Amino acid sequence: MSLTQGVLDAQTAPAQWIVIATAVAALAAVLPRPIWRLSRNAITIAHEGGHGLAALVTGRRLQSIRLHSDTSGLTVSRGRPTGLGMILTAAAGYTAAPLLGLGGAALLGSGRVTLLLWLATALLVAMLVMVRNAYGVFTVLLTGGVFLLVSWLTGPDVQSVFAYAVVWFLLLGGVRPAFELQAKRRHGGAPDSDADQLGRLTHVPPALWLLFFHAVSICSLIGGGRWLLGV
Repeated sequence: MSLTQGVLDAQTAPAQWIVIATAVAALAAVLPRPIWRLSRNAITIAHEGGHGLAALVTGRRLQSIRLHSDTSGLTVSRGRPTGLGMILTAAAGYTAAPLLGLGGAALLGSGRVTLLLWLATALLVAMLVMVRNAYGVFTVLLTGGVFLLVSWLTGPDVQSVFAYAVVWFLLLGGVRPAFELQAKRRHGGAPDSDADQLGRLTHVPPALWLLFFHAVSICSLIGGGRWLLGV
């Protein structure tokens, strides 16, 4: 069997209790604040990666990505300061993790566990090229290394559990940042957030952009959860 066939082959879905257990494990990584301070780094990788990918797709010049130990990040791209490309780039951050989770759920729903793991690894490698600070390089290397080790050194059962846990984490963890941003803005914080930038770019109130972020993350969780649970 060729490598391509192995990656594209479908695997049998795990037992329902395993799917539910991975959801509970992912929820445990999202809800408690002390754990979330650490696990949120993975959501930041998706967030900044979303900005970067949108910049490239819309023809902007991606210059750098930085990830910080306080789970913040910064993606810098060059191009027109206004227009559709800039709007899509700004909107891609808070929607990236939920949409990645939704796409991952679609792949798992069709049994493509190995394909999901290799696609995730490829995206992390591509992102690593643009990371420009030591902490960012460390976190992306660590995350990519985990995916690579699971893909190469473990069997189908372990790969399946890992993939389901990752996708549940993206879906569940993708919901919380928009609520955190909403709380910061309520208290006068984050004056240059993605929602505020989008408000200036589109003349649509930032509160409506926050509502958009909430809608994308919650709808992705509902849709992705149904695929993962097979309902």
